This record gives sequence, structure tokens and C-alpha cells, in this order.
Amino acid sequence: FLRHIERNTCLLFLIAVDSDDIMKEYETLLSELKKYNPELLDKDKLLVITKSDMIDLELEEEMSKMINTKHLFISSFTNQKLIELKDAIWSLLTNKK
Repeated sequence: FLRHIERNTCLLFLIAVDSDDIMKEYETLLSELKKYNPELLDKDKLLVITKSDMIDLELEEEMSKMINTKHLFISSFTNQKLIELKDAIWSLLTNKK
């Protein structure tokens, strides 16, 4: 499976907001990438936190303070921030920071 992502320009990591520990899951995924091919960590990355319709804005802001990487909260159920996600992906693909 990991062999296929070597051709990707950027990497998206989707983790549900109701995860026990979002950053721990993210770090586990990064660790797996590093074990497979450390060069994968050089790619642009975005952490996408899904199911954000399950939390309110206040909790989202508090959670954001604990996330130390570029991230975005989305909800496919309510279409929350899907346009922002599309724009963020486009930015990564065109190397616009």
C-alpha cells in the first residue's frame, strides 16, 4: 500500500474528531511512513480532522491549540469547510503556502 503513495505530491491524513488522541494517531502514521521511506516525510502534509459536526466551535478552537501541524476540521455530513479543504489541497498541489 505505501508503495503507491510515493508518487503523490502531498499527503492528507484523515482522523476522526472522536479519536482518543488525534496527535498520537497522526504521529503513528508519520512513524509508519518514516519506517517505510523517510523521504515521504518531506512531502507537504495536511491533517484533516473529520466529523467536526460532532463538536462545537469552542471545542474545535481548544483542540486546535493542541495540534502542532497544519490542520483543518471538516464535516462531510454537513459539508462544513469542504471548500476550504479543496482550496488547501489545491494550494499544496501548486506549492502555494
